[in-house]
Amino acid sequence: MNNNNPKKPLVLSLHGWSGTGKNLASKLIANNIYKKGMDSRFVHLFVPGLHFPQEIQVETYKSQLQRWIRGNVTNCAHSMFIFDEMDKMHPGLIDSIKPFLDHYDKLDGVSYRKAIFIFLSNAGGDIITQATLDFCKSGEDREELELKDIEIALSLSEFNNKNSGLWHATLIDNNLVDFFVPFLPLEYGHVIQCAMAEMKARGLSPDRVVAYKLALGISYGPEYDKFFSIPGCKTIATRLNFFI
Repeated sequence: MNNNNPKKPLVLSLHGWSGTGKNLASKLIANNIYKKGMDSRFVHLFVPGLHFPQEIQVETYKSQLQRWIRGNVTNCAHSMFIFDEMDKMHPGLIDSIKPFLDHYDKLDGVSYRKAIFIFLSNAGGDIITQATLDFCKSGEDREELELKDIEIALSLSEFNNKNSGLWHATLIDNNLVDFFVPFLPLEYGHVIQCAMAEMKARGLSPDRVVAYKLALGISYGPEYDKFFSIPGCKTIATRLNFFI
């Protein structure tokens, strides 16, 4: 944001199991850039099931998506585009915006270099989980796990995953994604923290006993290790209603 002449738009691809904080992270980014955060007219959220539901309409969606991005970046160079559920995106659709993410000064008189594109995906979650599990089993602290330990495997997984919107995507082939960011699976202690934070957000006095009970009722995996919360923290708000 402080660079008045970036070489290309910022492109982030956030990956991990459901409930690990990908949407929260994108909201935090928006809240720290725009006064109205996710409610800003310069922040645009795309959900495949809502905006691109029919596979037979992919070519139409490609044209619509290009027009939408071109028009909004023309209005605001610092526009942000968030693509949720990339694992449900029709293969090939996201490649329609490849020119906007590349190292061009301008395209048809419009510069896209100050825009931000964020992809959110559950795809790659198994690779991230296995890497985290192996790391913990080796006696290492999960906080010591570094991006380089997962990023390459994650990008290759996305490129070769037919259930990913980035399957054989030229965005990856041309190194246009700046960072593949793995969101590690959440453990029992993290679920407790989520419950405490939810109570505080509701104006309640955080009750650790309630948080413990809630965390115990969550399903954990993988099958034999039971280290990680299957739903992450996604069901905490709803479950808390029962416990309080």
